[in-house]
Amino acid sequence: MQRENSKWGSHEEESTEAEHRDGAARSSFEASVMGVEPRGCVIQLDLRVNPQGEEPVETAKSFDISKSVVWEAYLRVRSRKGAPGVDEESIGNFEENLKDNLYKLWNRMSSGSYFPAPVRGVEIPKKAEGVRQLGIPTVTDRIAQTVVKMTLEPVLDPHFHEDSYGYRPNRSAIDAVRATRRRCWRNDWVLDLDVRSFFDRIDHGLLMRAVRHHTQCPWVLLYVERWLKAPVQNPDGSLEERDRGTPQGGVVSPLLANLFLHYVFYAWMKRNHPEIPFARFADDVVAHCKSERQARWLLDALRRRFAECGLELHPTKTRIVYCKDDDRRGSWEHESFEFLGYEFRPRRSKNRWGKFFVSFLPAVSPASAKSFRDTVRSWRLHLRSDKSLDDLSRMFGPILRGWMNYFRHFYKSAMYPTLRMFDRVLMRWAMRKFKRLRRHRRRAMHWLGRIAGRDPRLFAHWQMGLVPGAG
Repeated sequence: MQRENSKWGSHEEESTEAEHRDGAARSSFEASVMGVEPRGCVIQLDLRVNPQGEEPVETAKSFDISKSVVWEAYLRVRSRKGAPGVDEESIGNFEENLKDNLYKLWNRMSSGSYFPAPVRGVEIPKKAEGVRQLGIPTVTDRIAQTVVKMTLEPVLDPHFHEDSYGYRPNRSAIDAVRATRRRCWRNDWVLDLDVRSFFDRIDHGLLMRAVRHHTQCPWVLLYVERWLKAPVQNPDGSLEERDRGTPQGGVVSPLLANLFLHYVFYAWMKRNHPEIPFARFADDVVAHCKSERQARWLLDALRRRFAECGLELHPTKTRIVYCKDDDRRGSWEHESFEFLGYEFRPRRSKNRWGKFFVSFLPAVSPASAKSFRDTVRSWRLHLRSDKSLDDLSRMFGPILRGWMNYFRHFYKSAMYPTLRMFDRVLMRWAMRKFKRLRRHRRRAMHWLGRIAGRDPRLFAHWQMGLVPGAG
């Protein structure tokens, strides 16, 4: 049986510094990349000693980074796909020379010679106003950042507060909304915090001090600092140097942002106000107060605290909200707020005995519903008369199901107007596709209703009993 000299193919010309530290491959595809025989046996490396009798060159790597970690990082990046960076290399292009690309990345990271490419700057409009600057790394940089994240996250995550939900394993935005709903019932006031341009204003010196406090791993510190300093390439091709901020779009950026806010907000709250509950998802924070006076005092104190760390609370989006319901009948300037796509406000509810009352509850926000309706309109379904209803279900059903799965947890009836709008779009498609339905809106809607009754699995809202034309 012919043996290879390295896990990722033959690289005699590039380097022979490749000590084996990994187990057997987990799939035939991985075996072809990792340099393992078909039956799963580990290939023994050729340990050569130089003429001076010194130690093998395989032990001369600056940093001990396992190839299996690089492989696992690649699998995670591949599963998420993503847009290409400044080199315009997609995942598919990267995989055309997968062995060499992974080997070069591992070799450079292990020797300390890895330098990230500039990130591709992309501007996307915000829901309210202005634009959000994203920084898209190259595929190689995304894999390298995933390697660092896999190493750093198990060290940092245990230190984060239990009410910090953003970008953490086994925690979700729905958990944050559920906790916020429960606390709004128990506390009369909410301080809704919004940090202006948070990712763009993170102080590099303070962030690196926090990272060094939790790890002394030299290659993690080296590459985190290089990513922070990597320039942004604007759409016109110009490079913009950065002395603060971590680009949104990077794999490791959310973890670093969580660490920064951990010390800016949570550590300060624990030291000064451990009795005030809060929920945080990235830079979206809501804190619950017993009185208006406490909420005002906390807002002034947090403004000073954030300013000390180089951050600023948004002057108009940060506000104090009164949780009005049947038991709290006062009045205030703001009696609703948005958090993670949900709008919290007084809503009509029914108790277990069938009696109606007003409670402070979350439901899909008008902005989130409008955004989804705009997305549906952009599909231009009524012009796809060449497609069947099954085709439309396969193409757009998963997007509709994902939107519903997120917003159906609380007050799901608020989704109904948007779902009925989706049925009207399907009605227009049917009127254009079938001659017998043209100019007959009611007939087309009843036809959809019969299809929904016969096969409700085509679209997720039909499975909820929302039959077109039924109401």
